[in-house]
Amino acid sequence: MVTIDPTLVSQAAKELYIRALKVLPPDVKAALARAHDRESHPRAREILGVMLKNLDVAEARGLLVCQDTGTPVYKLRIGRGLEYDGPELLAAIVEGVKQATLEHPLRSSVCHPIDRSNPQTNTGRRIPIIDVEFLEEAGYLELKMMPKGSGSENMSFLKMLTPADGLSGIKKFVLQCVVEAGGKPCPPTLVGVGIGGTSDLAMKLAKEAIWRPIGSSHPDSTIAALEAELLEAVNATGIGPMGLGGDTTALAVQIEYAHTHITQNPVAVTLQCWRGERAMARIYPDGHVDHGW
Repeated sequence: MVTIDPTLVSQAAKELYIRALKVLPPDVKAALARAHDRESHPRAREILGVMLKNLDVAEARGLLVCQDTGTPVYKLRIGRGLEYDGPELLAAIVEGVKQATLEHPLRSSVCHPIDRSNPQTNTGRRIPIIDVEFLEEAGYLELKMMPKGSGSENMSFLKMLTPADGLSGIKKFVLQCVVEAGGKPCPPTLVGVGIGGTSDLAMKLAKEAIWRPIGSSHPDSTIAALEAELLEAVNATGIGPMGLGGDTTALAVQIEYAHTHITQNPVAVTLQCWRGERAMARIYPDGHVDHGW
């Protein structure tokens, strides 16, 4: 058995938070550029151009792409053959968030849900959100980070459909959610859809979907076809960039699913703003760290 040093995890958690806010994934940049090039509405094309310039300026000057540092969300994936102390790893991620917030410094957006007190560390009870999974591969730990801004997170929806609602009910609900959201989540968005499971699993699956790179079709051909159909329908709404009209309301519609009970079919939708912020690191026992998205 080999051990991962918790200080490496803490440092990675810190760096990923800052990096996700400053440097967007290549697939997001490419999707925005494609949307700009094919946009037929002058105002929408101008807005997309401003977004692309925003990215260039942020990277050149080491600035945040947006002032909203979001709610920090992490996915911890542990490979086979590693010896680890679970609570110690979780505490290391929390410490990394604190360090990023205090040392960068970042705006602290996390507060108590009732009295709204803010510890100014972007941490609190059950925050950062840390989802733990296990890898089939051996020998490394993978840490993914997504800062989920409130404009997009506020546009999250769940409906307990029945089998009788069928595929048409799923499509109708997804489109209703996008139309209701309008310009609030700062489109063009990434539309994450979770189908099946239970109510809580459906919401988790919807968020899982927006971790995927833009353009990565679901391996299930039926789900992939539904993703493509929904993307076309969403963009036909004409909501457009920032809700001001245009050809591109979403950069992608991405779906994850689970089997469910014979009498139900939960469907969840969550939107991610045009920035699609995320970052990833693979941490090895010898101290080597690979960064990516």
